[in-house]
Amino acid sequence: MITVSINGTTHQLPDSAGVAALIEEMGLTGKRIALERNGEIVPRSLFATQKLADGDKLEVVVAVGGG
Repeated sequence: MITVSINGTTHQLPDSAGVAALIEEMGLTGKRIALERNGEIVPRSLFATQKLADGDKLEVVVAVGGG
């Protein structure tokens, strides 16, 4: 297991956890989101290949439309 911080909250994830699986688990698949990992934006094109590591700090922001 690895420990990561998501929006300031600590979470335990499997060693093999990746960004795409995390997004799916959070119910955000298909939504407009921005994801920052350790201070750097992760491009959507890399979500499927980015693995998470113990101690990663993630910030996930969901875009909300209005009018």
